[in-house]
Amino acid sequence: MFANSHPVISRQNAPHPDLRAVLARHQANVFQKPVAACNHAAVLQALARWRAFAPDAPLVLDAGCGVGWSTVFLARQYPTCFVLGIDQSAHRLARDKSRLGVMPENLAFLRADLVDFWRELAEAGIRLHRHCLLYPNPWPKPAHLRRRWHAHPVFPTLLRLGGVLIGRSNWRPYIEEMALCLRWSGYAPMVEAYAPEGAAILTPFERKYHASGQTLWSLRCDLKEDGSAP
Repeated sequence: MFANSHPVISRQNAPHPDLRAVLARHQANVFQKPVAACNHAAVLQALARWRAFAPDAPLVLDAGCGVGWSTVFLARQYPTCFVLGIDQSAHRLARDKSRLGVMPENLAFLRADLVDFWRELAEAGIRLHRHCLLYPNPWPKPAHLRRRWHAHPVFPTLLRLGGVLIGRSNWRPYIEEMALCLRWSGYAPMVEAYAPEGAAILTPFERKYHASGQTLWSLRCDLKEDGSAP
């Protein structure tokens, strides 16, 4: 019953026709939603743990890390970096990770809302080395466009964090839309079909989608540290 994941079904099979107008509106307006105190505290805790590991270590953010497989993989892949796994679900973060072996010392898991967390990092002037968005909820109904990260008011703030942005999804329009938003913002993303193998599989979702025979899509974009386009 493992390889039983169905492809994403949607009436939308190409980038949403309202996408550019939605992005332009977000670019022209400052997102002013108040930051929750718990998310502010999570950022302070994250910065303290990062500095305790190594103040000058490059920072890798695993945004929406779920059960944390990908965070552990990234910490091993980048041993001189500090890797933060952020998710809003305490239940997912608490899932047993013993099967992954000894936990690396260069990682931390924190519960926080990503919208607030990203904004607080940007406000603090933090710049990332790598920024991973791995299999976020694609919100495939056309009416749910604004729930996708690239069509959310926080997207311009996300770009300010810099680094190399890595996105993956099993729904091609999601990655195509994100690539369009990046191009319209002045960047040069690369998009390709992606076939992970063995230990390169980053998340349980990736493992299940791949085993079910679905095509996976990957995006990579270098965001310059000063937030300007390449």
